[in-house]
Amino acid sequence: MMKKKSISASKASLVLFLCQMISALDVPLDSKLLEELLQPPTITQQSPKDYIVDPRENIVIQCEAKGKPPPSFSWTRNGTHFDIDKDAQVTMKPNSGTLVINIMNGGKAEAYEGVYQCTARNERGAAISNNIVIRPSRSPLWTKEKLEPNHVREGDSLVLHCRPPVGLPPPIIFWMDNAFQRLPQSERVSQGLNGDLYFSNVQPEDTREDYICYARFNHTQTIQQKQPISVKVFSMDSLNDTIAANLSDTDIYGAKPVTERQPILLTPTGSTSTKVELRGNVLLLECIAAGLPTPVIRWIKEGGELPVNRTFFENFKKTLKIIDVSEADSGNYKCIARNMLGSVHHVISVTVKAAPYWITAPRNLVLSPGEDGTLICRANGNPKPNISWFANGVPIAIAPEDPSRKVDGDTIIFSHVQERSSAVYQCNASNEYGYLLANAFVNVLAEPPRVLTPANKLYQVIADSPALLDCAYFGSPKPEIEWFKGVKGSILRGNEYVFHDNGTLEIPVAQKDSTGTYTCVARNELGKVQNEVRLEVKDPTMIIKQPEYKVIQRYGQVSFECIIRHDSTLLPTVIWLKDNDELPDDERFLVGKDNLTIMNVTDKDDGTYTCIVNTTLDSVSASAVLTVVARPNPPFDLELTGQLERSVELSWIPGDENNSPIRNFVIEYEDGLHEPGVWHYQTEVPGTQTTVQLKLSPYVNYSFRVIAVNEIGRSQPSEPSEQYLTKSANPDENPSNVQGIGSEPDNLVITWESLKGFQSNGPGLQYKVSWRQKDVDDEWTSVIVANVSKYIVSGTPTFVPYEIKVQALNDLGYAPEPSEVIGHSGEDLPMVAPGNVQVHVINSTLAKVHWDPVPLKTVRGHLQGYKVYYWKVQSLSRRSRRHVEKKILTFRGNKTFGMLPGLEPYSSYKLNVRVVNGKGEGPASPDKVFKTPEGVPSSPSFLKITNPTLDSLTLEWGSPTHPNGVLTSYILKFQPINNTHELGPLVEIRIPANESSLILKNLNYSTRYKFYFNAQTSVGSGSQITEEAVTIMDEAMASRQIDIATQGWFIGLMCAVALLILILLIVCFIRRNKGGKYPVKEKEDAHADPEIQPMKEDDGTFGEYRLFSFVSSAPF
Repeated sequence: MMKKKSISASKASLVLFLCQMISALDVPLDSKLLEELLQPPTITQQSPKDYIVDPRENIVIQCEAKGKPPPSFSWTRNGTHFDIDKDAQVTMKPNSGTLVINIMNGGKAEAYEGVYQCTARNERGAAISNNIVIRPSRSPLWTKEKLEPNHVREGDSLVLHCRPPVGLPPPIIFWMDNAFQRLPQSERVSQGLNGDLYFSNVQPEDTREDYICYARFNHTQTIQQKQPISVKVFSMDSLNDTIAANLSDTDIYGAKPVTERQPILLTPTGSTSTKVELRGNVLLLECIAAGLPTPVIRWIKEGGELPVNRTFFENFKKTLKIIDVSEADSGNYKCIARNMLGSVHHVISVTVKAAPYWITAPRNLVLSPGEDGTLICRANGNPKPNISWFANGVPIAIAPEDPSRKVDGDTIIFSHVQERSSAVYQCNASNEYGYLLANAFVNVLAEPPRVLTPANKLYQVIADSPALLDCAYFGSPKPEIEWFKGVKGSILRGNEYVFHDNGTLEIPVAQKDSTGTYTCVARNELGKVQNEVRLEVKDPTMIIKQPEYKVIQRYGQVSFECIIRHDSTLLPTVIWLKDNDELPDDERFLVGKDNLTIMNVTDKDDGTYTCIVNTTLDSVSASAVLTVVARPNPPFDLELTGQLERSVELSWIPGDENNSPIRNFVIEYEDGLHEPGVWHYQTEVPGTQTTVQLKLSPYVNYSFRVIAVNEIGRSQPSEPSEQYLTKSANPDENPSNVQGIGSEPDNLVITWESLKGFQSNGPGLQYKVSWRQKDVDDEWTSVIVANVSKYIVSGTPTFVPYEIKVQALNDLGYAPEPSEVIGHSGEDLPMVAPGNVQVHVINSTLAKVHWDPVPLKTVRGHLQGYKVYYWKVQSLSRRSRRHVEKKILTFRGNKTFGMLPGLEPYSSYKLNVRVVNGKGEGPASPDKVFKTPEGVPSSPSFLKITNPTLDSLTLEWGSPTHPNGVLTSYILKFQPINNTHELGPLVEIRIPANESSLILKNLNYSTRYKFYFNAQTSVGSGSQITEEAVTIMDEAMASRQIDIATQGWFIGLMCAVALLILILLIVCFIRRNKGGKYPVKEKEDAHADPEIQPMKEDDGTFGEYRLFSFVSSAPF
């Protein structure tokens, strides 16, 4: 079964629609088709029903219509034919029904007031316009009147009447003064809807003589002015002064003071009123009240709510405005005016009436001969409108009979129409508030099928998306449509296709194999026509690498990727957007082939970036968010509260965190009294906290600042807080790091770390320094010193312990009692040397030394340890003296032994020991001599192998640099190595220690040997050195081992060869030049007998050279 479906709104752009949808036949908007088809007239443009014109300009009454054939136009005026040919002031535009009445050349607009109606007619019918009422605008002058000044008592109400002249249209009213400045309005003074100026109560400042009402007439662009109105307000004080001046002291006088009054309504009057408004208009209700104090207005709807989104209050809530009113807005609206003395109310009964409005307006009807149809005209209103029908502008009751039509109230039914049934019908819906007039034609056509879609039209779609192939058609009767794939393919059927009523073929999911040619066939009883279109299905465009979420620090660089894949026949364009708008016009934004790079990123670059890829057929996009992070902005608005002697509360407002949450706040302080300009760390709090209780010290002029910290770093410091000076107090603490160390044997230097400025707690900071010798029954000796950090006690015994304390004080008193520390007076050099020094040699490189400790009293200071001085006197193997280099080992504390490493074997050493204190070293102990035993020697200093023969090699060597004893012998080991680097049997030879060379015989010829060589003492063998050497092949090879380059005959031969080459080159150069000067000779040579022609000079020369080179290089 073929599936039919009306086209959806989303696909409306792909099809051609009828000018107006009808029940029988659609006429597509094809210009060529419309030119050929007969069509009754249709009014396309007309002037408004109520047409107010400017009496100074020409009157233009519009009436435009279309039809086939083009319609002719006629007019009626006030219900009778208007013969424009008889009025020289009136013309009709060519090919139009628009009238132009010439007023500017002597005509009077008032003479052309009336009701006009236009008729457009052709052979298919007649259409008529609305009744157009022409009225010239009027802006009459203000009636002259004598205005008396208004004398008003302070607090009374007042109404200044405007009463503007009646104009057409009504004027716009406003109040101004002589300087053309609008008068200020308020809850107390305001303008009503009728233009009057209302005062709820007057005040002395309302006195003035230039209250002027203006009326602006927009059509004529004129403003009319009323005579100025004078207002004089008498205050109670001035009125009492006037009475007192005119009455004797015995009279009773005095005006009553200004009395407050409860509200009364100035407009509307009474307790109730009525209001009628039309549906769709704006409803305006007004209540203005007098009273003192000025009343406040409130509006309610009895039994309901004020409509939401359509209710507005104007003129300081004195006017209730409801837009687009409907019948549901009918009801009672109450305004309530209230002040502190009472209230008053007024109920306005609102009735919403309605001029006629369409429910179903009649629509044009295009029918084929013999078809049926209906025209429906349905309207509503309040009261309900009357429906009347006209045919070609004539009431249908008196129009020519047509057997195919039947009128049934608001419907005309057509049955079995013929071409003569074509006509234009008018529906008029009217009530007392207005009317509606609509034209709708019935056009009976007999036309063979036509396909309006261009032949061979190409459609391109993306795979897996719908394909809509058009077959716009027309015919009367309505043609049947069939689709085929290919020119001779079978008819398309099945669920994979959708066939729309307008002829469009839809392939809901087009695939690659859907590509091809499609044919649509339109047929009715008058004929058949077909048309071919082509479909191409393309691969979809895809973003295979989408931009990704990025977090970047301010001033950094960021790049978003957008790599795409697309159909090779489509040309994609890539557009980048920021927050769904164009990229900023900034050279920092670099758009590449498949990326977007932003240089020097700033905060305003934060946002969503979208890559949009467009082709002619599809569009894809991908977005990513860029978050720009930075150090936080500094906190601000620092405030100190709850100031106490030792604490204060600090609060602040965080700055912008710049997309990175604040982790903590660092609070710093400045002491403007002691260290101005220097900021110190006070404390820190979590990033969610914006207040902190701070502990304070006395006698500090505090300022605080706050630094915000996030993951990126620290903000700039905030502006400093206000300063806060705390009161003075005794010091809370004493100096720290108190020490007593003598610098000389007879003094004691007492030092301490001074208190910082804020630790002094008050002015006049000083220190009380106290000392006494320990373990001696002495009194404390004390001295008070200024704000320093050192005091020297002289005349002390050498290195004795002292008890020491340092106490802080200021002008207000002392700090708490300080703790005592132990110090010592100055040290002196030790008096005695260690005794009983003994040396025990452990091996050839290590010895252990022992000594007796010195008595502590003789140290005369802090025992730091002992120093061992030792040095090598001579080597026992060489008996040679050398420069003595002493070495020192220090042993900390009260040790009595130590190890001496790194000694040289078979050597003689001396050493002594000294005690060390803080002052220096004591005397040395007597030198102690000791010797180290023999050790293994170092490797021989060299091993050289010379004079290779067929079966022998000569070995030469040097003795070890460090024999470390008496050499007993040398050990030589060697073994052959074959071509695969495998080692043969190892041979060992012992050589006397006094030998320095050896000839090895009975070796294999042309063999590589590896040698291992080391020296020995009585202790053992030293480290070895290795070498490799090769015996020669035969005697000839041996003879060639002589360096021929040093032989005289070889040098002479080389010189001769070089001279011969030089001569040959010179001869070659001369002969070449001679040939260039004598072309005849060159020609004779060219014709010589080839059998006897010699080789070319160049070839011969280089051939000899190459041969010579070969021969000469052979010996090498």
